Amino acid sequence: MKRNIYLSKLTLKEAQEKFYKTLLKYKLAQPLKRELVSTEDSLGRITAEPIFARISSPYYQAAAMDGVVVRAGDTYEASESSPITLKINQDFHFINTGNPIPFGFDAVIKIEDINPLNEFKREKNKDISNGFNDDSKEENIKEIKIFSAVFPGQHIRNIGEDIVANQLIIPVNHKIRPVDIGALLAGGVNQLFARRKPKVAVIPTGDELIPPGEEISAGKIIEYISKVIKGLIYEWGGKARVYEIVKDIPVDLKWILLEAASQNDVVVVLAGSSAGSKDFTSEIVKSIGDVVVHGVAIMPGKPTILGIIDDTPLIGLPGYPISAIIAAEQFLKPLIFRKLGLIVKRREEIKVHMAHKVVSRLGDEEFLRVKLGNIDGKIMAYPLSRGAGVVTSLVEADALIRIPLLKEGVDFGEEVEAELLEDLNKIKNNIIVTGSHDLVLDILRNELQEEFSDFNLVSFNVGSMGGLLALKQKRTHLATAHLLDPESGEYNFPYIKKMFPQRELMVVNLTDREQGIMIKRGNPKNIKGIDDLVKKDIK
Repeated sequence: MKRNIYLSKLTLKEAQEKFYKTLLKYKLAQPLKRELVSTEDSLGRITAEPIFARISSPYYQAAAMDGVVVRAGDTYEASESSPITLKINQDFHFINTGNPIPFGFDAVIKIEDINPLNEFKREKNKDISNGFNDDSKEENIKEIKIFSAVFPGQHIRNIGEDIVANQLIIPVNHKIRPVDIGALLAGGVNQLFARRKPKVAVIPTGDELIPPGEEISAGKIIEYISKVIKGLIYEWGGKARVYEIVKDIPVDLKWILLEAASQNDVVVVLAGSSAGSKDFTSEIVKSIGDVVVHGVAIMPGKPTILGIIDDTPLIGLPGYPISAIIAAEQFLKPLIFRKLGLIVKRREEIKVHMAHKVVSRLGDEEFLRVKLGNIDGKIMAYPLSRGAGVVTSLVEADALIRIPLLKEGVDFGEEVEAELLEDLNKIKNNIIVTGSHDLVLDILRNELQEEFSDFNLVSFNVGSMGGLLALKQKRTHLATAHLLDPESGEYNFPYIKKMFPQRELMVVNLTDREQGIMIKRGNPKNIKGIDDLVKKDIK
């Protein structure tokens, strides 16, 4: 297949459409074939066809309660003042929940609503949940008294009350849930046809990479992003095979790509897509297949490659972890979903207000990771680290804010849309702390999570003055500070009084901090204290 479809930096929408249209043209985006799976093992699978019940449930008329089964017509004249007497085996039978209803009978009276004949008077507020006195035994009871009429079908489950034979239980392209498994088994469906899980090859590349667990050294990077992508593939319904790290040897990568394309439904290459001297993935793909897109106007994720090798879609993800994850969300996830017959649903979006001004680069759509907090009834968005290599920015993120490619950023207080990554109720329990950093905040966060797991302490380290300013601007719940006033020699209070003259605040002395200075091993300058730092030979 040689098509020489080429490349320039496209908008996200243009890149998605171009890639998808190319896959459609060569019939590479259709749902995969079906496979037979056990219903009991089908959790999370996608149905390849509508599934109909093979039997009714219940399969027979069944008692819905423990008690006695009677003919409703025999009870019509029963009342509190004029009870009627029923004889065992002639007028009633004892029955347990789930037992078949005997022929000719059409109603069940709950066990607590009947009285043996030796109980001539029913005591109104007496606990008879077992239906009888302690000295009464079911096998000894020959007659019972009925104090009210019953209707036909009372406490009886009819055939097909839940599921009728040949009824549609779940449709095609449905993700099977635990409750679906129950309904299918109840309807006699013990096996079903599900979409085959897309097989995705994940190929990490780079001389600098080492597997997790190997001893780290300068110039070496632990390769973990393949494990992240593998987990995402699993969440999206696919099946990943992670290859061993491929060194920066073009011929080796070429043969690995050809092998992976022949054995998988999608090939994902990690790194090698940028403009470095060893970023030759694009050239290799062109030599054995086609590059559809190289370069997408998103940040992070710009160097993404979209191509085809041996009738197999290929996605080249950038080497930085956040870039790889964002690009995978935008291109790999929709492809896996299409092969399962599904459509990606948009995340829940809410209106938020920016807690800080953010400057963004024109020409790229930026995916800004943010933490959210509810300040005085307003959801505030706090930008996290924007580095493409800072994986913790996604660990901590509550939401993503997309800054359009023709916008230079967002202003403080500006209202924007945020795509939620966390449950909104959890987000509303975030406690925002802004100001000076101290390790005690990490300890406090863990203690809070241990005692009150619904709450999360979120700290932003912007310095003492930054914390007080955030408190003044109502951008935080708490501010941490350790400001020394040189005139009075007092900590914090002079600044608080100056910045909040008309506002009541609670000041808590959280901890005393002990600080020192670092010196060379052996203390060659004989430094004993702060006074020694003014010596001429000390820098």
